[in-house]
Amino acid sequence: MSTHTLSVLVENKPGVLARVAGLFSRRGFNIESLAVGPTEHADVSRMTIVVAVDELPLEQVTKQLNKLVNVIKIVELDPGVSVQRELLLVKVRADATVRTQVLETVQLFRAKVVDVSPEAVTVEATGTADKLEALLRMLEPYGVREMVQSGMVAIGRGPRSITATGVR
Repeated sequence: MSTHTLSVLVENKPGVLARVAGLFSRRGFNIESLAVGPTEHADVSRMTIVVAVDELPLEQVTKQLNKLVNVIKIVELDPGVSVQRELLLVKVRADATVRTQVLETVQLFRAKVVDVSPEAVTVEATGTADKLEALLRMLEPYGVREMVQSGMVAIGRGPRSITATGVR
């Protein structure tokens, strides 16, 4: 099985997310990452879905997604021709004895501190899943108190836009 990233343009209406997620669920596929947000068109949302499936079942799911009334367009985004990022917020124990080392680690990963307290710092980092995993490994020895990670968002490289054509 391989991982595939789908960029799905849908009508911005209630229930669309449930119908799309339900289609994957009915086929027995686990969605590894899901991010949904608005596009430059107020009536269109973009779903970035990462799923691990074989090529043939993915084609079947894509055909069934296209049959859903609220789905406008589906594009598989290859990592080589797209920009893919995730967001991580992590709260790390950082009292006076280790704060300098934690801040150096944060700088090394080009992350930024978004909140500071006497006992902890909250760090914001964006990047690929590999980069975020590496940052977490480096911060673990200090004590990760809490973390949250977004799903992947992705967009194709270059001047072309998947919303420029085919938007209802």
